[in-house]
Amino acid sequence: MNTSKLKSTLKRVAAANRPELADLEYLLGLTDDRELALVYQYADEVRAQYCGSGIWLRGVVEFSSYCRNNCLYCGLNAGNKDLPRYRLNAEEILAAAEQIAGGAIKTIVLQSGEDPELDPLWLRDLIIKIKSRFDLAVTLSVGERSRQDYYLWRAVGADRYLLKIETSDRKLYESLHPDMSFTQRLRCLGELKDLGYQVGSGNIVGLKGQSLKQIARDILFFQENDFDMIGIGPFIPHQATALAAESKADLQLTLKTLALTRIVTKNTYLPATTALGSLGADYRREGLKAGANVLMPNFTPQPYRKYYEIYPGKRCINENAGDCGPCMEIMAGQINRNIDYSVGHTLKRGGEHGQKGTNY
Repeated sequence: MNTSKLKSTLKRVAAANRPELADLEYLLGLTDDRELALVYQYADEVRAQYCGSGIWLRGVVEFSSYCRNNCLYCGLNAGNKDLPRYRLNAEEILAAAEQIAGGAIKTIVLQSGEDPELDPLWLRDLIIKIKSRFDLAVTLSVGERSRQDYYLWRAVGADRYLLKIETSDRKLYESLHPDMSFTQRLRCLGELKDLGYQVGSGNIVGLKGQSLKQIARDILFFQENDFDMIGIGPFIPHQATALAAESKADLQLTLKTLALTRIVTKNTYLPATTALGSLGADYRREGLKAGANVLMPNFTPQPYRKYYEIYPGKRCINENAGDCGPCMEIMAGQINRNIDYSVGHTLKRGGEHGQKGTNY
């Protein structure tokens, strides 16, 4: 183990305005457990310096499982005729919002497939009701829409928007997203930023045909775009997709991607994703120790939760909404962290926390 090389590379990556691709590839290729421990420790120190010790909670409500797209990795794809589809009505969503607010969580994430029947005026009115009744930040995750729709929702108080790039490699992106456009994805991300949303993106680690160089370029893409939140999840094959026979992502590669994203982007919100908690075992705690600082408890009401099956084996589909709170507190305590119940707006543009050097 070349500790000197590893530590000097970590310092160089952390200090660079744009890290060298070769340095990121080298770090992504590490396999020695002792080396990996140093990478995760370094990322955890960067998280502490730039974000503090808090773990923020975002309450997710998956309000529609309909989707017009045929993404090759997603169980919600339009071609999956075996999946029961549902749409929550406004009162069901407002009841979930009340549960989120009652649990002292300050953010609701309204997430769906790219539902072709989603009425932008209906969602506008729903946002108005949530903002007027509850002290909640509103995050939307409903895919590619027109600038007019994005403006409509932002104008009535939507705070944030999540739109994952999945991969920053144009060729790989378009091979995995039939009838979709990489250029269109970039347009949407740019328009969201222009309209003043706090913007989240992210990638999937372990996709078929994905190289370490492509993952390294994803990390550089995140840095260049200065996203407020980045979701990094492992690929988990779904039986009703074209990638059903592929292998699931490697846990350590996912954690390395998370850790390096923390080191490079500094004060971004990084969730320990539900997918990371569904990779055969619950590895969200490992994600938190490798730089993550967000957890996303599920408030989708029963009996719908099991039908939002992006990937199989999804964690927490049988519990009732609100059951996750005590679990999150326990998880935080196990790693000497605390749940931060503040609203958790962006840490960019002059975040609150100090920026001292690491022990390396």
